[in-house]
Amino acid sequence: MEHNEKVSIKQLQKELIPVVNQANEPFSIIGNILPSFSNGKWSYKEQLYDNPSETRFPDDQLNWEEYIDSEKKVVFLAMKGKECVGQIRLVKDWNRFAYIENIAVRKSFRKKGVSQLLLEAAQKWAKGQSLIGLSLEAQNDNVIACRFYANQGFVLGGADTLKQKANPNIDITLYWYKVFEL
Repeated sequence: MEHNEKVSIKQLQKELIPVVNQANEPFSIIGNILPSFSNGKWSYKEQLYDNPSETRFPDDQLNWEEYIDSEKKVVFLAMKGKECVGQIRLVKDWNRFAYIENIAVRKSFRKKGVSQLLLEAAQKWAKGQSLIGLSLEAQNDNVIACRFYANQGFVLGGADTLKQKANPNIDITLYWYKVFEL
């Protein structure tokens, strides 16, 4: 947690737009998640690879100003000085969940509590919007992220084998949910 002592969470403002993608760095692909549905409940097993690899999502090219001062969407940045070391992007979804469009943390700040700080900001925002929880999608080959979501109280709520049909690198989209206690 030594990095967190100097990390602050800030809501995106115009002057921070140039740094918003700084947290987008490669991440490890160590296996895949094999979901199953039985007796009305989702579960999963991990299948780990003998030869892990790395991948990186392209930088987001969005109209970031739409996230500033909006009641329907928000971006929170984890900042260390003028450097963006993490980000979480949320929108109010039709189902009364705050949908996490993206969460990213720089490699050197992973496993240091930055993701938890971002999720806390997301949860506070969602509750302030009278939403019932957080939701997100993850690809089944992002085992490390799925482990993190499960450790943060998210549960697997569904899987889709067709959503990413045009992307030959993605087999299954997984839907994760964290329902707030009332």
